[in-house]
Amino acid sequence: MANVFDEGKAILAEIEAASPATPEEVEQFRIRFLGSKNIVKPLMGKMRDIPGDQKKDFGLLIKEIKGAAEAKYEAAKVQAEAAAEEAAAANLDLTAPGEPIEVGARHPVSITMNRIIRIFERIGFTVAEEREVEDDWHNFTAMNTPEDHPARDMQDTYYLQDSTAMLLRTHTSSVQARVMTNTQPPIRIIAPGRVYRNETISARSHCQFHQVEGLYIDKGVSFADLKQTLYHFAREMFGPGIEIRLRPSYFPFTEPSAEMDVYLGTDTERTKRLTKGTGWLEILGCGMVDPNVLANCDIDPEIYTGFAFGMGIERTALQNFDIGDIRLLFENDIRFLKQFTAAI
Repeated sequence: MANVFDEGKAILAEIEAASPATPEEVEQFRIRFLGSKNIVKPLMGKMRDIPGDQKKDFGLLIKEIKGAAEAKYEAAKVQAEAAAEEAAAANLDLTAPGEPIEVGARHPVSITMNRIIRIFERIGFTVAEEREVEDDWHNFTAMNTPEDHPARDMQDTYYLQDSTAMLLRTHTSSVQARVMTNTQPPIRIIAPGRVYRNETISARSHCQFHQVEGLYIDKGVSFADLKQTLYHFAREMFGPGIEIRLRPSYFPFTEPSAEMDVYLGTDTERTKRLTKGTGWLEILGCGMVDPNVLANCDIDPEIYTGFAFGMGIERTALQNFDIGDIRLLFENDIRFLKQFTAAI
């Protein structure tokens, strides 16, 4: 058995004497002493031939061999990697031109939303943001939406699975409700964000889109204040020569209510398609805040009045960037998005 012990000691001595320096030498060391066919395995197979009183000592020798091989390998690996990195750094040409970095671009929806926000910030509105998964009270009940209103129907609203109380918000009016329940007038906010409705996807509409809603509540606020605010917005957004019109409408949370259109004309196929041949494009709904909404949010309607408005970002983006199909805004086609690299 002395020969077996001598063989083990010879392997241990070889490990201790080894000094692998390069990555290739380190890998050869690993294969010889730690690989699947390393030279220690045959030695371990001779354990059954060793007398019982010597098995413990032989086992300790094998353990010492494995430990020494692993320690030598780890240390050599670290040193080899450090040396390789140092050599690579020494060979680095600091005069070489840098790799070009492709410039990204803001999405047309983000560009349009930021423009709208800046317009209203300049006249005293502040930005308010809230959750997209909302409860029924803030999304519907607080906004004076009756239980039997069509907007509550499952065909229009995405409810969470196994829940009729939680949903994906259908408008950012829920942000207004949360602000009104936590803040006393004067209130002057805009609420930008993504909303969801179960609608048929077409060139003019989508099941997910973005809104910016505005709310102004104070003493003595009138419909004239609303009209002038929106006219100022239209001139800033579409140009000083833009024509607007207000049409009577209905919303459960405003009374009286109106919809505002801007005149694009019918000079091109795109404007004909966007305006359905009328030349007018609806861009927002608005009205005076219904007294019931104020009361629901603990604001005294006998003292305060206010107006609210809400607009879809996508339709404004279609007009500003001469885009003919709203679906392009959600497809993430790099060929389409690259067109806006120079936009801000």
